[in-house]
Amino acid sequence: MRLHISDLKEGDILLKDTFNGYGLHVLSKSTVLTHKDIAKLFQHQVDYVDIEDRRTTEQPDHRTLENSVHPKWLPNVRPDYENAVKGFQDLFLKATAGGVVNQDEVAAAFSPLLKNFQMERDVVSMLLLLNTADDYTYQHSVQVGMLSYYLASWLGYTELEALEISKAGYLHDIGKSRISSSILDKPAKLTEQEFEEVKKHTLYGHEIIQQSFHDQSEFLSVSALQHHERIDGSGYPYGLHGDEIHPVAKIIAVVDIYSAMISERVYKKKRDLFYVLKELYKMSFNELDARTTHTFIKHMIPNFIGKKAVLESGEVGTIIMTHPTEFFRPLIQIGEQFIDLTVDRDYEIKAIIF
Repeated sequence: MRLHISDLKEGDILLKDTFNGYGLHVLSKSTVLTHKDIAKLFQHQVDYVDIEDRRTTEQPDHRTLENSVHPKWLPNVRPDYENAVKGFQDLFLKATAGGVVNQDEVAAAFSPLLKNFQMERDVVSMLLLLNTADDYTYQHSVQVGMLSYYLASWLGYTELEALEISKAGYLHDIGKSRISSSILDKPAKLTEQEFEEVKKHTLYGHEIIQQSFHDQSEFLSVSALQHHERIDGSGYPYGLHGDEIHPVAKIIAVVDIYSAMISERVYKKKRDLFYVLKELYKMSFNELDARTTHTFIKHMIPNFIGKKAVLESGEVGTIIMTHPTEFFRPLIQIGEQFIDLTVDRDYEIKAIIF
């Protein structure tokens, strides 16, 4: 059957290869359409496609169900993710006891995971499926390492540079090994004195990495030192401004905030992912580097394609396509209706459902 792309549904199966108006191949025959595929057809301005006759049953196609519930990468990534978390815990405890970390142990813990997220680009789904409420300090460091790799790649760093930057992200909080667990794990707001002690983790981390790596990779220690510095000078430990902050520290600052806000901790509930990106966008005008932050948002937003959006009106729709500059105003499908939030300005997204 031949349909206009606005009538397509997730689970429809293409009868033939699909090409755009310039003859470029868009999707292959037998593709089981997802919301991302439908968005791709919109982006290539394909009007009509031929699909297999729809099944009379309401059950979703098993191939679609399998891909959405059990992504093909999950069995490979989860063990490496858990090993990286355990590996960081071991590094953390050894740094507590001896004041240094072993370079080979860093590589052994984190490198296997690096290979997996070099291939997987749906960062939002990856973190949601892997993240748990346990071991926040250790999971946070692994997540910052992962996100640092992606953001460095998106900013144009080479593959080797991105891999090194991911290690800087992995080790950015190693200085917390010198902070008392009674403060780190406190199930309540920190006192002013306790917070001043926590802020010293940047200094401790700089020292630990310098003693461990002997400046073989200088930005590892600089990133640990500066990832809480802010462009407007409001950060710590030195209140640096603008270009006084190392570019890699600017990368880690963005993903550090993102990971912290989406994670559930003893005393803090995780925030909606869409809300967190909006907060980062606000911070990009004073606290965070604008180019770094906007690059992160621009590449994270397309991961919401296919996810459910709850509007302020209470309506629930599916994100079909995102906008390259108006990050938070995508094209949404509610039933048979398509709503472009860049045009219909009365609509606002309240939350994203996964």
